[in-house]
Amino acid sequence: MARSASARRNKTVLATLMDQQLFVLIFGVAALSMIIPALHGGASRSLETARAFLYTGIFGVVIFAMIVIAQAGRRPRHGAVGNLMSIFATFVFLPAFLALPLYESLKTTTFLNAYVEMVSALTTTGATLFDDPSRLNNTLHLWRAQVGWMGGLTMWIAASAILAPMNLGGFEVTAQAEPGQREGRFSAIDRADPRARLMRVVGTLVPIYVGLTLLLWVLLMISGDRSLVALSHAMSIMSTSGISPTGGLDSSGSGVTGEALMILFMLFALSRLTFSSDTVTATQGGMRNDPEFALGLLIILGLPLVLFLRHWIGAFDVAAEDDLESAARALWGSFFTVMSFLTTTGFTSADWAEAQAWSGLNTSGLILLGLALIGGGVATTAGGVKLLRVFALYLNGKRELERLVHPSSVSRMGKESRRLQSNGAFIAWIFFMLFALTLAVLTMLFALSGVAFEDALVLSIAGLSTTGPLLTVATDTPIELAVLGPFAKSVFCAAMVLGRLETLAIIALFTPDLWRS
Repeated sequence: MARSASARRNKTVLATLMDQQLFVLIFGVAALSMIIPALHGGASRSLETARAFLYTGIFGVVIFAMIVIAQAGRRPRHGAVGNLMSIFATFVFLPAFLALPLYESLKTTTFLNAYVEMVSALTTTGATLFDDPSRLNNTLHLWRAQVGWMGGLTMWIAASAILAPMNLGGFEVTAQAEPGQREGRFSAIDRADPRARLMRVVGTLVPIYVGLTLLLWVLLMISGDRSLVALSHAMSIMSTSGISPTGGLDSSGSGVTGEALMILFMLFALSRLTFSSDTVTATQGGMRNDPEFALGLLIILGLPLVLFLRHWIGAFDVAAEDDLESAARALWGSFFTVMSFLTTTGFTSADWAEAQAWSGLNTSGLILLGLALIGGGVATTAGGVKLLRVFALYLNGKRELERLVHPSSVSRMGKESRRLQSNGAFIAWIFFMLFALTLAVLTMLFALSGVAFEDALVLSIAGLSTTGPLLTVATDTPIELAVLGPFAKSVFCAAMVLGRLETLAIIALFTPDLWRS
């Protein structure tokens, strides 16, 4: 009986893998999107690169058309789990297709390196194996930023259309049902046909995402950035991928003005209520009563002041406390960098070095690691543990301290806990434990591959928080992905996929009740 049940489950998994209509659609969009770098390569006279994208795109469109014809009139039998499996397949298998034009046009790297680069971009991690930006031409830089932008859009849509109904991705803290299970408050239409909800979410969010990206692109160009740099940075900010064709903001022409504009658009990664109210996280009162946004602003405003005071005290030792211009630049550098790493974007301000040189002190990379672990808001493009889960743990700790003083007190639900269910802190703690265990396992795997312990820890945090720039700023010596062995690169890919999709969603894929739904 056990063997027959296992066989039936394997057949169910195989049937779902063969019925990935959402994944096929994403594959087709990715193939069509290659026309953009193909046109750019032709316009910039990078003809070999343009041909690589054109031929790969045509090949992908042909494969997409053949699958569509083969599946015509066929309806998916597993709505919820099928869509979740599609997102998982997108981050695992689609990068192999996206890496083809990069591998063919570059010709100086292995296919594994190209695959790792595309996994990093698609999961909005932003870690790169090409530390020298001049090694890639402008078309390839555009492709990296474009893939990261599409990965961010995928998560924007998946969070509302797939993860929210299943109470995953942070929604489990606000929902009454168990993670991976649907609640009754979703409409009968959404339960019967998840595609209806998916199409509705796509129609709502895609114009917002595209419009914000175009607006930031234009503003950055007005501020002094070149067109390609402005577009790449705009896509990286909206997707929180931290991908830059110049290797960072130091070579950006927009300066402080551009960084100020980027900060405004990073606010969308702090809370989903900044751009949409389409999920169960929306509450009466809007942004005023949103704990994620409030906690994010508290960290963004409070931590730079602490760093500034630390630097100010250090400045007395080097007689630099009267240099007000350097002090202002140091404060701005800390403010922007804290905001960037909290949203898991990973850009460092051009004045970040000034913040350290002003006082002669080096800011510990542990601060940036901690910010990336906290992460941004639920159902945004940011990674990390998420602010809502951290807030739930804070409320639980506050309540336990109150019980130490007044053991017989009764808790009352206030405005600050309006978005949380009564068992939200327990579920948030479970996720945090899973996150910590995953971090420990990944660190050991990196160490087994020959990576030093400190570097292994940074690699694990960078992958799980989808904050690739940590590899260059969190340690004294930047970590070079290109010199890692195949096993370490594979582990890093697994860490990025786990960090993007989250451990609870992976566990939900192996829940028998979900497969039978």
